[in-house]
Amino acid sequence: MNTSTSCLSSPQAGSFFGSNAFGPTLSFSTLMRDEAKSIARGLQKRDPDLLDRLIEQYQYRLFRYLLYITGDKARAEDFFQETWIRVLERGHQYDGKSKFEAWLFAIARHLVIDWQRTKKAQSLDALMDPEQERALQIPNESEPSPLHQVLAQETEENVQASLGKLRAIYREVLVLRFQEELQIEEMAGVLSIPVSTVKSRLYRGLEALRGALEGGAA
Repeated sequence: MNTSTSCLSSPQAGSFFGSNAFGPTLSFSTLMRDEAKSIARGLQKRDPDLLDRLIEQYQYRLFRYLLYITGDKARAEDFFQETWIRVLERGHQYDGKSKFEAWLFAIARHLVIDWQRTKKAQSLDALMDPEQERALQIPNESEPSPLHQVLAQETEENVQASLGKLRAIYREVLVLRFQEELQIEEMAGVLSIPVSTVKSRLYRGLEALRGALEGGAA
């Protein structure tokens, strides 16, 4: 393997919302499924060239995700390195039935949670009040919401600053949905929670972000 996980450089976090962040998201197409199966076969064989390619392709997104959920660059770099080590060690567990990035983010997230537990710190999930875990009636996602109109008038700097004010679990679902463009079901797999809970957190996260953008408390 040409790229060593011990000397990986961590890319800087970039834009939160892409040009089509609120547009339709591509489904897990046949082409993507074939690519996932190919990755699964390569990981089972511990193909070093494949691992190098995966690191090159996903390192920016992985570090960006870790930076958002930890809020600490140095800590994110540590988890970034450890995640790729886990990918090498546990590659045989990936079966190609889901997007590789969803599996990758799940590994990274579990590392963060495990570390927080050893430090007797709250996990991301523990930050959610039980009362707020109840399912919500989600409006029609195909129709523009007031939030979309607010975002259209905001600068990237304002969005980034407001996002940083949100609670970790709200920030995380917004990143996974609108930055990484994962489907609701894929997010449920990464977060190990029901789809209904993902929708609840996403809705509340959007409302919190809108409040932050409008100058209210997040």
